[in-house]
Amino acid sequence: MRFILILSIIFLSMSVSAQSKEMWATLSMVKTEKNYDEFMGMEVTKSKPMPPAVAMDGREIEISGYMISLTADPKPQSHFMFSRYPQNMCFFCGAAGPESAMQVFMQSGTKAKYQKEKVKVKGRLQIQTNDSSGLIYFLQDAVIIE
Repeated sequence: MRFILILSIIFLSMSVSAQSKEMWATLSMVKTEKNYDEFMGMEVTKSKPMPPAVAMDGREIEISGYMISLTADPKPQSHFMFSRYPQNMCFFCGAAGPESAMQVFMQSGTKAKYQKEKVKVKGRLQIQTNDSSGLIYFLQDAVIIE
């Protein structure tokens, strides 16, 4: 019986890790197009999520990644950037696309302490279609779970 319990725990932890990788893979399903942006006065590349990613809109998800602070202040924050990749490879450093990052808004009244290590968050995914920052995804009512 213990053996079955141990195998179940191992399978569950592997499954959760695989789910997180699958989540980023699903969110990475985007179509890019270049258009002239009147406001910016130049050609910009915009990404639109494909149907598998759109199907996640409004759903609660769990996803692992890296916190990217929006300020130099080390205090816990209720809003931060979250990336599939470490900060040196993130979207804002030019090494990845906007589908690899999202804004995270913590549950009301809660804040997250900045961590350099990979963390897992849970929240409600919201897809942005007209965000001037170029980001596609927001995570609302989020909590740190690992």
